[in-house]
Amino acid sequence: MLGTLINAALVLVGSAIGLLFRDRISSRFATVVTHALGLCVMGIGITSLVGTENTLCVIVCMVAGTLLGEALRIEERLDGAGELLRSRLSRGNGGAGSRFTEGFVTAAVLYCVGSMAVMGAMEAGINHDYSILISKGVIDGVTSIGFAAAMGVGVAFSVVPLILYQGALTLIFAAAGQGLDPAVVTEMSAVGGTIILGIGVNMLGLAPVKLRVGNMLPAIFLPLLYLPAEGLLSALLAGG
Repeated sequence: MLGTLINAALVLVGSAIGLLFRDRISSRFATVVTHALGLCVMGIGITSLVGTENTLCVIVCMVAGTLLGEALRIEERLDGAGELLRSRLSRGNGGAGSRFTEGFVTAAVLYCVGSMAVMGAMEAGINHDYSILISKGVIDGVTSIGFAAAMGVGVAFSVVPLILYQGALTLIFAAAGQGLDPAVVTEMSAVGGTIILGIGVNMLGLAPVKLRVGNMLPAIFLPLLYLPAEGLLSALLAGG
């Protein structure tokens, strides 16, 4: 839970800054900081990726997982769910209440629905590594400055669903990870690092079109199937 609590604290700090300095925050500031954070995110991804002990596993899982995610249209469904939630909660409100709800829902959806939330919770729960969640917290904190300046104090209250969602994911991964083979955990982290690289590419605008990293999320869990299947195949070939 430590990483999630730090994430929430950074959102609160960013919201406070945004409320204090409304209309004084330039778009140039936001762009420069986003690029700097994008480089940091790519560094985190590379660090996780180079830890792999089975490059073929990463390749196969990324390809198969991305195809599965595309078939299930995971990113499209996540975006649709976020828009539906935003429209329903914002409906029928007026004036300041409307801005409060808009800020709350917009921030909550952005901070909770994303690849870094899932992978950060996985690393925190299984490996007790909080670097991804803390990095996500810095990104969320910077984003909350602009959100709070534009939409008000509702952005700060987004920490409630953030703590509940990320905290629950972390506890689930912590419980599930107790019986996992260390080799599986290593390759899950490596696959997750590859996806984080994609997030960094999007933040820096390096790809001609935005990478649909949400559709890559199933790849994280495929080492659970790939490594046992690889071991079984090797045993059969050795026996033959």
